[in-house]
Order: sequence, then structure tokens, then C-alpha cells
Amino acid sequence: MSEAIRVVVADDHPLFREGVINSLRSMPDIVVVAQASDADEAVRLVREELPGGGIEAARKIAAACPATRIVMLTVSEDEDDLLAAMKAGASGYVLKGVSARELAGVVRSVSAGEVYVAPSLAFGLLREMSKPRASDPLAELSGRERQVLELVANGLSNQEIGFKLGLAEKTIKHYMTNILTKLQVRSRVEAALLAARVGLGQPGGGAR
Repeated sequence: MSEAIRVVVADDHPLFREGVINSLRSMPDIVVVAQASDADEAVRLVREELPGGGIEAARKIAAACPATRIVMLTVSEDEDDLLAAMKAGASGYVLKGVSARELAGVVRSVSAGEVYVAPSLAFGLLREMSKPRASDPLAELSGRERQVLELVANGLSNQEIGFKLGLAEKTIKHYMTNILTKLQVRSRVEAALLAARVGLGQPGGGAR
């Protein structure tokens, strides 16, 4: 008999998390070894248990435990979110309307080394991946993301950027996650340096 697939389930909504756990536990070849409510807890548990929620969680887990296979279970059908998740290290991208049997099948496939994308999004992913690489390294950023990156390059903190743009700090953190993923860099410092190289922002120009 083959070894059971060990899974850590991470989501910040307890009721949803329990539903996923119960669905997977009904499968004889899948063992849920732990559950987490956020990225940091998920990383700690993955390190301890060695078997994924949110793009930031995927990035942290992929960086800390490269051998771990990550499945994103999400309501978002946005192609940008899909690309960000895959670039962050996810091997599976599943929409939350999936059945328990289908989810278990995806877990098995990803555990075996395959990549899974919800069929309704697969064509969009192929189209995006086939596009030639833009000469402008910031070409993939939205207007708002460019605005946030410019303020980062000017030396502003997330809190200061949020105040300047009239947005919550949590929203700015979300934009930063997308920016780091799209630019394929690991820190805001790298992002700021890249922005400076193409003439966006004035490093050190922010209020302190």
C-alpha cells in the first residue's frame, strides 16, 4: 500500500477550514496532519509535519519548504490572482465550488508532481504564459500597483502609503504581495531598486 498523502490545511475562516478538513479526512489515502489560520502558522506546521491559504502563505511556504506541494483553494477567478499564485509557488489552483471528491483528486495529482489549474482558467493561463516577455520590467503592474511602487521607491512605509492614498494598510500589503510576485523579487528593497533603475520614484525621498 502506498504511503498516505500528508496535508496541512490553511485558511483564516475556521468554518471553511473545518469543511475542507472533513472532506479530505473522508479519503483513506489522505491524512490531514494539522491546520493553520495564517501564513506564519502554516510555515511552522509544514516545517514540523512536512506535508497552503493566500499568495503570501504560498510564497512563505515555498521559500521555507521547497519540497512541499501547495494547492490554492480560492473563490477568485481573476487571471492575475492565478498567475500570482503560480509564481508564488502553488502547484494547484482550485475554485471553492469544487466537490470533496474532485478536491481529493487534485491533492493526489499535485502530490504526484503534476500541476493543476481549474479548467475554466486553464486557457487564460496558457494565453498569459505564451506572451513574449515585456522589455519594461514594470509592464505587468496595474496603475495602482505602479503608484504604490513609486511611493515605496520614495521610501514610504505601508502605513504612510495607505495614508497618502486613502487606503487601509492591509490593502497596501495586498498590493505589495502582488508587486513582489509580478516583479519576481523577494523584498520591497529589491522592488524599490528595480523601480529606481527604470526611473520610477526617488529612493530616500519619503518623509521620515
